[in-house]
Amino acid sequence: MYEKFIKWIEDYGPTILSAALIFLIGLLLSKVLLKIISKTLKKSRIDPTGHAFLLSILRVAFLAIIFIVSLSKLGVPMTSIIAVLSAAGLAISLALKENLSNVASGFILMFVRPFKVGDYISTGGAEGTVSEITIIHTCLHTIDNKVVYIPNATVTSNTITNYTVEEKRRLEQHYSISYNADFEKACEAIRSVLRNDERFLSVPDAPMIVMDGHHDNSIGIMLRVWVDQENYWAVYFELFKRVKYAFDEAGISIPYNQLDVHLDNQVRQ
Repeated sequence: MYEKFIKWIEDYGPTILSAALIFLIGLLLSKVLLKIISKTLKKSRIDPTGHAFLLSILRVAFLAIIFIVSLSKLGVPMTSIIAVLSAAGLAISLALKENLSNVASGFILMFVRPFKVGDYISTGGAEGTVSEITIIHTCLHTIDNKVVYIPNATVTSNTITNYTVEEKRRLEQHYSISYNADFEKACEAIRSVLRNDERFLSVPDAPMIVMDGHHDNSIGIMLRVWVDQENYWAVYFELFKRVKYAFDEAGISIPYNQLDVHLDNQVRQ
C-alpha cells in the first residue's frame, strides 16, 4: 500500500504540484493585474460609473481562465472541462437565479445609464450618493455616512429618482401667515429675500409666489424658484430662516394652532 502511494506521488505529484503553482501564481497575477487596471481606469477619462462593473467582470474572467489552465495541466481534456463548466454553470444558474438577475440588471444599468457614480438617487427604499456599481449590487452613501448595498435587480425593478442629473432644480417651500396679515406685503417680503441673493434664478422660469390654500388658522403661501443643482440644499434650509426674518421685519405674523374652549352656563354654575 505504501509503495503504491509512493509510486502515485512519483507519477502524479509533479503534475499536481505544477497545477497548484499555476493556480496560485494565476491568482497572484490576477490581483496585480486588477490593481494595475484599477489605477489606470482612475487616471483615464473613462466615466467612473463603469469602473467597478468592468473590474467585476475581469475578476470572474481571470478566475475562469486560471481554473481552465490548471485543469489542463492536470491532463483533463478540454472537452471534459467545457462539459464540466457547462454542467456547473447550469447548476449554479438554477441555484443562484436571483444573483443572475442581478447580473442581468447590472448590464441594463450600464447600457441604459439612469444614473452614474456621484449622482444622488433614491430607489428601493433608500437614497444616497452612488459610489459604486458592480455586476451584483449598487452601492449608495447616505447623508449620515451609512453605506447601503442594493441588489441591481431591486434597482431596475423599482422607480429610480435621480436628483442631480439636471443642472438646475426647482425649490419649493410652503409658508403660513395669519388671516389678519397683508398677503401682498408677505409676498413682497419673500421677493426681497430672493432679489438679494444671486443664487436664486429667474430662468427657466421666474419665481412663483402664490396663495395655495385657506387653512384652519392660516393662509398658505407657496414659493417655487429655480436654483443651481450644487446650491439646492444650502439655500433650501437657509431660505426658511431668511423668510422668517423678513416676515418679522414686515410685521407679518405666523400663526400657530390654537383651541378655543367655550363653557355653557350650567358648567359655570
